[in-house]
Amino acid sequence: MTEEFVPQRVFFEPSALEYPLGKLLVEDFRRMGVSVTPTPSHNRVTGIPGKNPAQAYREAKRTLVIGVRRSEKFQTCKPSAHYQLPLVTSCPGMCEYCYLSTTLGKKPYVRVYVNIEEILGIASKLIQERSPEITFFEGAATSDPIPVERYTGALKRAINFFGLEQNGRFRFVTKFTAVDSLLSARHEGHTRFRFSLNCDYVVNKFEHLTPSPEQRIIASGKVLKAGYPLGFIIAPIFKFSGWKEEYERLLERTAEELTRLAPMGWSPEQLTLEFISHRYTLKAKATILEIYPNSSLPMAEEERKFKYGQFGYGKYVYPNEDLEELKEFFRKQADIYFPMAKVEYFI
Repeated sequence: MTEEFVPQRVFFEPSALEYPLGKLLVEDFRRMGVSVTPTPSHNRVTGIPGKNPAQAYREAKRTLVIGVRRSEKFQTCKPSAHYQLPLVTSCPGMCEYCYLSTTLGKKPYVRVYVNIEEILGIASKLIQERSPEITFFEGAATSDPIPVERYTGALKRAINFFGLEQNGRFRFVTKFTAVDSLLSARHEGHTRFRFSLNCDYVVNKFEHLTPSPEQRIIASGKVLKAGYPLGFIIAPIFKFSGWKEEYERLLERTAEELTRLAPMGWSPEQLTLEFISHRYTLKAKATILEIYPNSSLPMAEEERKFKYGQFGYGKYVYPNEDLEELKEFFRKQADIYFPMAKVEYFI
């Protein structure tokens, strides 16, 4: 996918017009001919069409809501970070396995906040409270922030903000590739830019409306050349006929691009890797099959192991034998293509 995200409809909270960004977004979308409608709250939006769950989901993904984040409380984001940085919610991609399908409701519309300086002000206070320790913030816990960056500029403002924070660090992950506007940000090495990668088979079959693996790899090279700390999440990992060959090609091509564009003095030990095998809950499975009734996601309970999660509910994961095979394979590939890279976890 190479098309930029252009919403089919936009809703806005009237209070968003009190902020320069909110006023600018509403004016710009009206000028583009997009339907723009006020809504009392960014949390309760009516007017998104859809006669069944599949239609409602698709139309929500084409909907942008402009709001003001009023809460001064940030959600925790352990173990990857101390806090979430709430800039965006949801994304226009349609990945069949996405866990957000069960957490954002039946209409997971894309939502942006226009009071960015206030949000960053709260982050500053949290950093000061934990000083002199480093405080980490995650910018993509419930979203992919890249598709709406062309409209809001929020991500670049956050990156510049953390570049000035001695004790603050920022991290986010994306499947999308519109990174050019971020290459000139004054990150000072305080933002880790991570890409979610998967092999051609998985992307073509399950990751709808997202860029190809090759496009993501090329974008990651640009980010590395701009001096950002870089990371990759390989997820979700599936076993299928030919999986070893596909994943090895993915890692080999990624290493090739990084080697080509790496700045002077860079080595793979500065890279982070995260590996996540596919898992699902019964609630997620029911939601997925409502949205994608013809999905071929491998979700047969008899082929999986039931495991209780840390949040009190159970999920179906690969059996121990399969999981060990996956771990051994990816550890070997990491050693070959990214020697000394930090493998943060394999689950």
